[in-house]
Amino acid sequence: MSDEHKQDQNKDQNLYKAYMMKTKSDIHHSPTLSEEEQREIIRVGSNTARNTTVMISLAILLLILPLMTLITYMYYGIGGKANKMIDVVGKTIYVTEPNISLEEMEIESEIGLFSMNVTFDTFKRIGSEDYLAEKVNVYFGLDEPKFPEKISFLEQLPPMGYGIDVVKDGQKMYHPDAMVPFNTTEAEDVLNNLPDGTVAEAYVSFSQLLKPDEIEKMLPKEMDIRWLAVDTGLEAKQLDKEGVPITPIGYPAQVDTTTWSPFNGREQTNEEVFLNILKLLEKNEQTAEMVSKIKSLEIKERRKYVEDKGIQVYGAVVTGPVPELRKLEQVKNIRAVKVGEVKLWNWK
Repeated sequence: MSDEHKQDQNKDQNLYKAYMMKTKSDIHHSPTLSEEEQREIIRVGSNTARNTTVMISLAILLLILPLMTLITYMYYGIGGKANKMIDVVGKTIYVTEPNISLEEMEIESEIGLFSMNVTFDTFKRIGSEDYLAEKVNVYFGLDEPKFPEKISFLEQLPPMGYGIDVVKDGQKMYHPDAMVPFNTTEAEDVLNNLPDGTVAEAYVSFSQLLKPDEIEKMLPKEMDIRWLAVDTGLEAKQLDKEGVPITPIGYPAQVDTTTWSPFNGREQTNEEVFLNILKLLEKNEQTAEMVSKIKSLEIKERRKYVEDKGIQVYGAVVTGPVPELRKLEQVKNIRAVKVGEVKLWNWK
């Protein structure tokens, strides 16, 4: 090795040693953190990590919630599913609740997260005026309805709960072959003791099955026939094939000229609309049973019976001045009359 080379090597070694000594000196003289400062650094770091996690989770939720809401709107909107469900609800009311109508233009729906609430008012004609009967709220979890929540404004409160008790307590018209479970004389006394200056609603049971056009001819003139109870083959026993009580089904007796009513008489008679509604409810029987709070509607069997036998009526809801309703007792083909709602005079 040459002298010149050795000198360069020694020079490098000296530089390295000087660098290492300086580094050790820097480390030795660098400021140290106290234990409290170290805890503070750890605490700040932990909080920062936690806050970051929360913010990320919140951002994900804020993204997911609108997405799920959009999916819900698409579910109810595609194919008009929401409108079809509302249609089933409204038409169930028409054919299962005597003398009850609703303003379909006033039906409101509110879309929630995978759910929909349908709210509407129902009305009952007493005399010449329509009175608010109930405020109804039907909740759908996707397409699965729950029993409706109702607030009644009637003097005679409808039966509470659902199922068999609703059927028995709400039964007011009876097939000619079915037993009338109340004292008909006492029922007539109710009508006879009402003031003359009042109007009332009466549930009439006939002693034989009648064609719809035969009813108006035999009833007193100064009253309106509101709803017809149709013989569907099950009303004599008032039970379905499994022994479950069934409710009357029928249809409004008069044409409703309001545009939104299915019984507006523009293209079909009320009888034709009634049969079409039965076909609709047959495809949506679960919803119809929930909305009507009935365990069994047996729509398919009853629809076939009506199509085979034709529409025959065993009962009707009428309304008018009380003195005129008293004349029902004298009609030969009437076996029972039960008074419904009563109001002060409004007859025109």
